[in-house]
Amino acid sequence: MSDQFVLVGGPKLEELNCKQRCLITFTGMIDRSLRIVFMGTPDFALPSLRILVEAGYPVIAVITAPDKPGGRGMKQMIVSPVKTFAGQNNIEVLQPTNLKSKSFLARLKTLNADLQVVVAFRMLPEIVWKMPRLGTMNLHGSLLPAYRGAAPIQWAIINGETLTGLTTFMLRHEIDTGSVLKQLEIPIVAEDDAGSLHDRMAVKGADLMLGSVDLIVSGKAIFTPQDENQISFLRSIMEEAVTLGARIPWGEETQFF
Repeated sequence: MSDQFVLVGGPKLEELNCKQRCLITFTGMIDRSLRIVFMGTPDFALPSLRILVEAGYPVIAVITAPDKPGGRGMKQMIVSPVKTFAGQNNIEVLQPTNLKSKSFLARLKTLNADLQVVVAFRMLPEIVWKMPRLGTMNLHGSLLPAYRGAAPIQWAIINGETLTGLTTFMLRHEIDTGSVLKQLEIPIVAEDDAGSLHDRMAVKGADLMLGSVDLIVSGKAIFTPQDENQISFLRSIMEEAVTLGARIPWGEETQFF
């Protein structure tokens, strides 16, 4: 059993920040021995992976996008931030090109994860998200069911929103429709652009993710169905740009999720 626990009789779990939740110990409360497979690729996913590791959860494998050519002349291979962190922490890395391949599914099954955590990754086939005994949880960059789909952070800025947020929810067949576990509102200030909002939400999202996993482990998770009357479903930034005849500056820093 891990020695990372949450203090009884003190602040509520959601009132504690990342470092407080990682450092507070109290015998017999949250057992952070849950076996987790983490799925993610870009910078946005890195804080969530880091916080799970620092909290003491055994992240038994990371699934991330394959390395890709980049840099000057496309002569160097670009490694995802998530893969780099996993390598530094001796975590197994899987980089499947096909999430339905027999070899990948066989290895995923042998990992015997209790829970899969997804942050800024691609759509998963049912055979993958149903595999763990506790299912698969996703962190999404909006207050679902608002801004379902791709690039919710960018669209919140484009649409002039003054409030957005983060949601943790369990995956199901339809995209971004699963039952909600936790949400956090994030104000959008006048000085924000997509980059600054992205960076702030990545950090806040990690904190929300850890709290959500802790709730599942403690048996206190309450899942709430999304209000289908509040749905907004987005096209990707790429699709919209192509429709408008815009030129997209493709490169290693171009990210839409």
